[in-house]
Amino acid sequence: MRKIAAITASLILLSACAEHDPILPGVRTPVFGASDIKILNTDVKNLPESIEYQTNDCPYTQDSSNIIWDGDRKIFSGFPTNNSVASEQKPVCHNGYVYAGLTTGEVVKVAPKSRKIMWIADVFRPSNMTGGASIVDIIAPLIVRDNSVYVGGLGDAFCRINATSGEKRWCIDIGTSVPFIMTDSVAFVVATDNNVYAIRTSDGAVYWRTQIDTQAVPEYKNKIITVDDIKINAETGDIIK
Repeated sequence: MRKIAAITASLILLSACAEHDPILPGVRTPVFGASDIKILNTDVKNLPESIEYQTNDCPYTQDSSNIIWDGDRKIFSGFPTNNSVASEQKPVCHNGYVYAGLTTGEVVKVAPKSRKIMWIADVFRPSNMTGGASIVDIIAPLIVRDNSVYVGGLGDAFCRINATSGEKRWCIDIGTSVPFIMTDSVAFVVATDNNVYAIRTSDGAVYWRTQIDTQAVPEYKNKIITVDDIKINAETGDIIK
């Protein structure tokens, strides 16, 4: 009975910490509760023929222990974890700040000169901290645009975050491990459930969802999304034979 009580108390404490207590300095947003996926089953309108991919010319680096480096100078120190997967994740620079996804399932915004942590945002479902997935790494490169950070990880949440405050705009219940594609109004995400999602960036609703065989980095050209050897009509979600 004592052992069960101790385990229960630990889980309650962990849950409370994840939702309320700042583990690292700076403002920490609450754990993001991802919402159910709302499938609209409608076509995507006004898609561009091609996409100008974001180049990440950020001079900072990060390692598997969640440390962000400016050369040999640390500008952020996170917590290392034994439950992580190998990746080549890199920080993203935008308007003088550094944004990075961590192996512990958070996004952090740092002012590199002062090393001040502006905010930390959790990008995983609350259940993942209390008996859910043990790996919540953010592997897919995050994208910053129009004062929003778009990010997904292995913790079953894909989110749009306010870049200034770190507050959630929306999150939906999908995970991703590969880069995703952004237009002005849609994010095309290859998810860990072997589906491609066309996500409306205004509210997180899904225009369409299409099943694929293999997760791979998607490419976009002539309104066609290519994932491995599968071609998908980006407007309708139909697989092109």
